[in-house]
Amino acid sequence: MEQAAGKNTAGGKLYPPIEPFDRRMLDVGDGHTIYVEQCGARDGIPVVVLHGGPGGGCSPAMRRFFDPEKYRIILFDQRGCGRSRPHASVTANTTWHLVRDIELIRDTFGIDRWIVFGGSWGATLALVYAQAHPDRAAWLVLRGVFLATEREFQWFYGGGAGQFWPDLWARFVGPIPEGERGDLIEAYHHRLFSGDRGEELRHARIWASWENALASIENDGAMIDSPADYALAFARLENHYFVNRAFLSEDQQILSNMRRIAHVPGTIVQGRHDMICPPEAAWSLHQAWPTSEFRMIPRAGHAVSEPGIAAELVRTTDKLARQRSTLGL
Repeated sequence: MEQAAGKNTAGGKLYPPIEPFDRRMLDVGDGHTIYVEQCGARDGIPVVVLHGGPGGGCSPAMRRFFDPEKYRIILFDQRGCGRSRPHASVTANTTWHLVRDIELIRDTFGIDRWIVFGGSWGATLALVYAQAHPDRAAWLVLRGVFLATEREFQWFYGGGAGQFWPDLWARFVGPIPEGERGDLIEAYHHRLFSGDRGEELRHARIWASWENALASIENDGAMIDSPADYALAFARLENHYFVNRAFLSEDQQILSNMRRIAHVPGTIVQGRHDMICPPEAAWSLHQAWPTSEFRMIPRAGHAVSEPGIAAELVRTTDKLARQRSTLGL
C-alpha cells in the first residue's frame, strides 16, 4: 500500500506540492474510464508513476518526488480505484489490461520513451510493463519490490509476517473459520465478493488494515480503519489480483524474463525491515538484472514515506534529471 509522503526526508525535502496542468478521464475500453493527470513541465522528462495495491490509487504526494521544473509527471488511477470508474470493479481488470492502459496513456500523450516509477505492486507492474514493451522504458525506479511469487504470497497471507505481529495476525484471521484458514486469500475472496455490501465492507476494512499496519517501521501496532470507498476498492482489487496470482503465467515469470530488459537500467530502493515485501525479492531481482543499482535502506520498512526511502528516491530522480541527454529523453 502506498503511504503518504508529505514530510521531510532524511536527505532533504520532497519538492513542494504542485497542481496538475492537465486532468482527464481516459476511456480505455471494456467499460472502464481511468483518471489521468500531468504535472510539472510540459516539455520535461516524461515519467509515469505506478501506484501500489493493486487498488491503492495515486495521491498528490506522489508528484513530489520529481523536480517540477525538469519533469513531466504523469499519474493515473488504475482500473477500478481512486477516481477511475466503475469503482471497485474487477471486470476486465487484469495485469495485462493495465499494461495496455499504460501504453494507451503513452500514445495519447505522444511520448516515445519514459522513466517508469513504481513501488510495491507498482514495481511489479513496472517490470511486467517494461518486459512487454522493452523499447519504451528508459529507466525503472522501483521501491519495495514485489515479484508476485508464491513465496511472497505465503509470507504475507500464510503466517510469515504474522509471526512478527501475532496480535494483528489474530485480528486478520479471526473472521475466517478455522477450516478455511489454509488459504486466506481464497477465504477473503468469498467474503469480498459475496454480494452482501455489509459483509464485503467489513472484510475489506480488515484486509486493508492488516497491510496498512505493517507498512511503516514506525508502526505502533495500531490497525486504523480506512474510509469505506477506499477500503472496498483496495481490498477487492488486491484480492482479485492475488487470488489470480497477478495473472502471470508462471511463479517466477518476472525473474525468468529479465533478459528482455537486460539493456534497460534501473534503481531498486528497498527497506531493510520491509515486513510486506521482504528484501529477498529485491535482492533476487538485482542479481538477475546486471544493469540495476541496488539501494538497501537501513531502519526503513515498506512505506514510501519512510524518510530514508523517500530521500533515496528523490536523489535518484535528481540524478536522472542530470542525465537527460544520456537517456535520450
